[in-house]
Amino acid sequence: MAHPGSVVVTGASTGIGWAVSLRLAELGYRVFAGVRKEADGESLRQEAAGQLYPLILDVTDAASITAAAAQVAVAVGGTGLAGLVNNAGIAITGPLEFLPIAEFRREMEVNVTGQVAVTQAFLPLLRKRRGRIINIGSISGLSTVPMFGPYCASKYAMEAVSDALRMELAPFGVRVALLEPSSIATPIWSKSLTEADRLSSMMPPGAEALYGKQIAAVRNLAADASRTAAPVETVVKAVLHALTARRPKTRYLVGSKVPLRFILGLLPDRLKDRLILGQLRRLGKQSAATLPEPASGSKVVAE
Repeated sequence: MAHPGSVVVTGASTGIGWAVSLRLAELGYRVFAGVRKEADGESLRQEAAGQLYPLILDVTDAASITAAAAQVAVAVGGTGLAGLVNNAGIAITGPLEFLPIAEFRREMEVNVTGQVAVTQAFLPLLRKRRGRIINIGSISGLSTVPMFGPYCASKYAMEAVSDALRMELAPFGVRVALLEPSSIATPIWSKSLTEADRLSSMMPPGAEALYGKQIAAVRNLAADASRTAAPVETVVKAVLHALTARRPKTRYLVGSKVPLRFILGLLPDRLKDRLILGQLRRLGKQSAATLPEPASGSKVVAE
């Protein structure tokens, strides 16, 4: 029996990409799962029930992208691609004042520029099949948390990229959907904390005195988010709907904490700042004086 189509998934070594790749293969799709290491690809292939082919793909390497696109083009021939799931991403955190600018560039290169480069490479195949592009964004593209500036910036950028692609590709029948998950149970939390520790060790003398308490509070916030995170299957379901529905949504808000973060993003800036900083003060078990106060105005108590 013919498979329902071929799909490329980036960032398939762990987390959302891993789960999406396995589920699509189970449903009969021919899946090209993008990984950077052959060992990760082999582990994924052994887990798969169906047609899953590891694809060596580094979204920051132009030669790697070109080679991957050529490999897929040979495999699918004239049938084209039914879908591209742009999932590859990293989370770099820390105070923007002391963040090495090379790390900021790396965040944007992986989470934004790399996604655009991969999309460009596979668009001819997507156009042949009138396939679909599914970008994995984040609720962090709608509201920002201190110390997550680089990550949030990249996800805000993907909002704009997805909007532009959706309109530009509409005449060709290529639909674009953006998923905006909140806290999802994936290894990104442990990875981001490891990265935070590495970057903290690179900060100059005096930085700890200025930002140490905020960093500690945000670490507690990340730990709390990882404990209450929604299962990765919630994102998998949204990807499947975006890939197969007759009229897919342009945006999918996914996760239990989405309503709170979405509403937070709609609030006036000073009110939003008070709520966020108030939560960080409580998480850090510190007095109000240890975090910067927003501009004066009516007091707000955040429960």
